[in-house]
Amino acid sequence: VTEKDAGTVRRVVNGTELQQPLLNVSVATYAHRGLLGIAVAPLTTAASSNNHGNHNTTTYVFLYYTQAPTHTGDDITEGKQPLGNRIYRYELTNNNLVNPKLLLDLPATPGAIGNGGKVIVGPDNNVYVTIGDVGINGHSTKAQNIQNGSEPDGTSGILRVNQDGQPVLPGILGNKYPLNLYYSYGMWNSFGLAFDPITRILWDTQIGLTFGDKINLVNPGSNSGYNKIDGIWLRGYNIDQTEKQHVAPLHPNDLVDFGGKGKYYPPQFTWFRKVVPTGITFLNSNKMGSLYKNDMFVADDLNGNIYHFRLNPQRTGLLLPTGPLANGVANSSDSLDQIIFGKGFGGITDLKVSPYDGNLYVLTFDQGTIYRIIPANK
Repeated sequence: VTEKDAGTVRRVVNGTELQQPLLNVSVATYAHRGLLGIAVAPLTTAASSNNHGNHNTTTYVFLYYTQAPTHTGDDITEGKQPLGNRIYRYELTNNNLVNPKLLLDLPATPGAIGNGGKVIVGPDNNVYVTIGDVGINGHSTKAQNIQNGSEPDGTSGILRVNQDGQPVLPGILGNKYPLNLYYSYGMWNSFGLAFDPITRILWDTQIGLTFGDKINLVNPGSNSGYNKIDGIWLRGYNIDQTEKQHVAPLHPNDLVDFGGKGKYYPPQFTWFRKVVPTGITFLNSNKMGSLYKNDMFVADDLNGNIYHFRLNPQRTGLLLPTGPLANGVANSSDSLDQIIFGKGFGGITDLKVSPYDGNLYVLTFDQGTIYRIIPANK
């Protein structure tokens, strides 16, 4: 478990938090900065992850944090600029994280919001991370769909590297660094990534700048439309007019496509009014019975809700309930009750299914609590 503003990594074993943290790092803490993401690689990782032909039996832990130049919080107390949004690989040894290796050094300015920070290890044993625009209109590159913008700089996308920090080649959008890191692009911010355990297709949650939070199926080269589109709506209009009058076309003609290698995909589900979706996971266990097995669960930070979604037989879209949400759009006046699985958790930052007991775990920010969800008859 990570503590965003303290810069500590803690371990909880059988419901008990170990007294000493596994690691403490110096982090910038203003707004969205901090210790933002963690992922643990399987004990034995495939040779394809390191390209050396050898199997690695070390437990790797990947951390994403906004690194402070001197000490935690010095961006607030002393006005210092962070060194970067950085992804490190550590080795887990005797309840300590040791031997840090810098894998990615990404922008952490000009803004303090929109840093992303989700990290996961995919079924291909590669490392996937989210990073946003790092500010309100923080960067003006082609990854933000600025036609005459500069080349992508590692912001506004899902980036992919192997466990040694090397790009996975050939690159999806191009082979020049850092364009060759991009798995997808055109996002303002994201706190959620998960691979479907059946299809191995990637899904994410994304946060719109002022509206248009969403759930996406992420194909290689997916363009989410920012900064021209949030959700399914065009940006740049009065928010009261946007919802009904300014829906983006299915095939926008003003987005960057990197010579046809990128493609815009509309979201599978979107909220007009903000909910701040965070964790996304698939319940790849039968702990809650066959009714929920391999279904999608999504959490939000603003309301403390957990949403439940079933997938179509091909698992390429969501089976939505009849009624106002059937079109995949939650407008301002629509009730969310049909898709709410649980509520009252406070600000949720992550959802995880334990590989050990198969239960769904909920991590909260404002309450600082980990919840375990089990069937009522248990």
